[in-house]
Amino acid sequence: MCGGKKKSSTTTFSADYGEGIIIIRNVNAEVCIQCGEEWIDDKTAAKLETISSEAQTKKRQLEVIAMNN
Repeated sequence: MCGGKKKSSTTTFSADYGEGIIIIRNVNAEVCIQCGEEWIDDKTAAKLETISSEAQTKKRQLEVIAMNN
């Protein structure tokens, strides 16, 4: 971390799970205003993991989702 201040914002999460790619937009995150580094809290990370697992189960090559905040 560069030591810059963080602000509440949103980001886009993407993952390649071999059989396909998932993109999740509007993910709540803390973002450093100096360097752009992003942090996702544990609750949001758990939601991302659940959504990613469901996408893998569907076996779609591309899944794009907007997260409801």
